[in-house]
Amino acid sequence: MKKKQPHDALLGTGGELHQQANAEHPPLTTQQGMVISDNQNSLRAHPQGPTLLEDFVLREKITHFDHERIPERVVHARGSGAHGFFELTRSLEAYTTAKVLTEVGEKTPVFSRISTVAGGSGSSDTPRDVRGFAVKLYTKEGNWDLVGNNIPVFFIQDAIKFPDLVHAVKMEPDRGFPQAATAHDTFWDFISLTPESMHMVMWIMSDRTLPRSLRMIEGFGVHSFRLINAAGDSTFVKFHWRPKLGMQSTVWDETVKIAGADPDFHRRELFDVLGAGEVAEWEFAVQLFTQAEADQFPFNHLDATKLIPEELVPLQVIGRLVLDRWPDNFFAETEQVAFCPTHLVPGIDFSNDPLLQGRLFSYRDTQLSRLGSVNFEQIPINAPKCPFANHQRDGHMQMAQPPGRVAYEPNTLSPDSPRSDRANGFVSVALDEGGERGRVRDASFADHYSQARQFFISQTPTEQAHMASALVFELSKVEHPHVREAMVSHLLVIDQMLGQRVADGLGMEALPAMAATVQPLKELPPSAALSIIANATHTLEGRCVGILVDNGSDGATVAALKKAAMAAGARVKIVAPKVGGVTLASGKKLAADGQLAGTPSVLFDAVALVLSESAGKALCREAAAVDFVRDAFGHLKAIATDAGAQALLMAAGIKPDAGVLGADDPKAFVDAACTRQWAREPSVRLLA
Repeated sequence: MKKKQPHDALLGTGGELHQQANAEHPPLTTQQGMVISDNQNSLRAHPQGPTLLEDFVLREKITHFDHERIPERVVHARGSGAHGFFELTRSLEAYTTAKVLTEVGEKTPVFSRISTVAGGSGSSDTPRDVRGFAVKLYTKEGNWDLVGNNIPVFFIQDAIKFPDLVHAVKMEPDRGFPQAATAHDTFWDFISLTPESMHMVMWIMSDRTLPRSLRMIEGFGVHSFRLINAAGDSTFVKFHWRPKLGMQSTVWDETVKIAGADPDFHRRELFDVLGAGEVAEWEFAVQLFTQAEADQFPFNHLDATKLIPEELVPLQVIGRLVLDRWPDNFFAETEQVAFCPTHLVPGIDFSNDPLLQGRLFSYRDTQLSRLGSVNFEQIPINAPKCPFANHQRDGHMQMAQPPGRVAYEPNTLSPDSPRSDRANGFVSVALDEGGERGRVRDASFADHYSQARQFFISQTPTEQAHMASALVFELSKVEHPHVREAMVSHLLVIDQMLGQRVADGLGMEALPAMAATVQPLKELPPSAALSIIANATHTLEGRCVGILVDNGSDGATVAALKKAAMAAGARVKIVAPKVGGVTLASGKKLAADGQLAGTPSVLFDAVALVLSESAGKALCREAAAVDFVRDAFGHLKAIATDAGAQALLMAAGIKPDAGVLGADDPKAFVDAACTRQWAREPSVRLLA
């Protein structure tokens, strides 16, 4: 197929592509038929200024997008939530008046919802996808919604492009598939024409988008916000959540099989652990910096496609988030909870990040469509836990019954009606926003490749191989060769060897020309904080070990393995050919937690095989048993075996390595189970 070129394309000051109308492509218009001059940028007070409310093009586009789905969320439809608390451990009183960030030891109630982005509410938990990380803090001064993701950057720089991004990633409209997947033409076509997305592409093709558990992901506020102190001085801030259990991901083949074995894998795990009295816990950290410091960064911090490396601005841990209770009713709370970035408390304010500016309008508009009323904040899960009062009345599903004749202010007819409070109320930071307004992107947003390269070179060789292989897999699903070629041309800018590896994996006979860059690539140093494997926590805490047994298994060995794993913080499940359990060699009955055919090894972090010789030989004829062992080995998990399990290892074609240990040494097994056996991977799969 002949490679298609953008028609009459122009580049904006931020390096964004502006395709122009011509004889083949009619002008893009509003719903009223007015021709749109710029579909890439919102109207701003000046290139780095706030987005203006008068931008009716943005509002029409976003409003229509917000109302496209009823009643489930357009994005982040598949989510799980839990109650808990936030505890401040270090005061930021020098930077903010917000009590939630100044009163050390105070426990603020929270509700958090973690979600996938692309799939519908009935999709699986484990696709390669970004995870939304939203936290509603019911503070003394009102609700504060910190609505972010498990990745610190985003695909686009301006909110006006969000409908285009989501339309590209969603199911293709002429066929209604694929569900919850980016491996298709429309997504990569859009991305190939949007260089600002290249940093995010590196993140989504990394293991960050294949989390082992919702309790093992990081969370980020993504945007820069402002903190305002009692003197009215402001400081920029970025918010971070860091999991107590450390980060852990699955491998791609394992992810696919988990989706088939248990599409509710993440939701079930969180439900089970909270029900058992365990918790999900994160450290809360901030990056604080001034405008003067921001002016020295080699990037613009208002650009949501950029992160601030921890080496440049270190994280300061100031609190912790603990989730400890599952909702009483999933629909009433997890589905009806409504997060809005505009939900702030005094002492916190917005920045001029153009993606954030659009979100300030979009989220509330979405809730009005999805929940059907301006009174959605009266739903218990959304209502503040502090006193509140206003003059808003009536509307669909109004639950409040305010007395009296007055519903306005100022007034002289009510002795106790609410009034504004200049001393304690929310005040926006005072800024001089002088400048030339227009649909223009600041030139400092034009470097689309430097941080993408920084992220790639910060990964271990194993993680780099996973990223290259993920790109090959995704682009192999793209039908149009010119889209594949365009993506490889971008990858060559990020890293020539990465581009070559992906091109080889796709079977390209020749490399395409390297993509043109608006700004030259900056050679940024690696950031140690960006790798999962390099920062892995050597622990079994929060993990799950499966022990495969059958009639005649040695009960003492099973008990010793279970005791050691539980002492290390893991949950243990007994898997047997029949759900009714087995009779051990001692004659005692052992209950099973799962039946073999329905409880594959992909559901565990490590496995043990405790079998009699006769049972081991018999299970060689059971495909589920052979797959149980083969998959555990292929997914780089530690395996403990006894003599009876040797026949099953042979049937699975496994040649034992350092990660295959004797079941008679529980301590060694637990130590090996604390990590993946990365050295094994080259022997079990070909990576790009």
